[in-house]
Amino acid sequence: VLGELIEKFVSHLSESRTDCYFSAGNYKATDADVKKENLSSVQQLGVEMTVRYGKYLNLLKEDAENGLCFVLMNSEKLLKQQQRTVVSSLCCLQERYAGYDWFVSSIFLIMLGDRKKTLTFLQQFSRLLVSAFLWLPRLHLSIHLPVTTVEYGIHPVYFCSAHYIEMLLKAELPLVWSAFHMSGFTPSQICLQWITQCFWNYMDWSEICHYIAICILLGPDYQVYMCISVFRHLQQDIMKHTEA
Repeated sequence: VLGELIEKFVSHLSESRTDCYFSAGNYKATDADVKKENLSSVQQLGVEMTVRYGKYLNLLKEDAENGLCFVLMNSEKLLKQQQRTVVSSLCCLQERYAGYDWFVSSIFLIMLGDRKKTLTFLQQFSRLLVSAFLWLPRLHLSIHLPVTTVEYGIHPVYFCSAHYIEMLLKAELPLVWSAFHMSGFTPSQICLQWITQCFWNYMDWSEICHYIAICILLGPDYQVYMCISVFRHLQQDIMKHTEA
């Protein structure tokens, strides 16, 4: 039901010029028989983990691995159409996105391993502003960012979402903010980790689905509110650790 809801919602928005923040671009999926070997070692490991998790949740069938490889390769090619070339020694600025694409994996599971549905959704979703915040590889080497921003290698989620999280945390949960300040470890660091991984390994599957759906339906600012609510939920534990 959730898959159908976000699919119809995104399809509707992507047809409206006023809601499309990014250009569409023409892309047709290729390589129906993409092999796992075409992916980087990090991606291969991510595929194994995603398929294992999907089967544990009874969302995926036996041939899911090939489907996920197909989606990952094609989504990478889709995004490459809107990337610029940057010469840099930073590993995060190489041609390929350095990490694993947890957002694509999440959508693949929500769509029950349907490769065509997943790819169609991603193509439409890539036009919307919220894609810049939920789908981190979306802005990797992006032509939509100023050259100087790209060259620094710092993702906009860090200086947008994480910045607002720290501002709100100071106002809403001053004790938690103080605890982080005393530890010398910033809340934005852990938030970037949560957001990059779409909260995998931190929340249950139903909560991960709610996070994605809430941000798509209500807007990217809910990414900030979600992180604040997690900190509020963890406040007692954070205070205990601070005392210890």
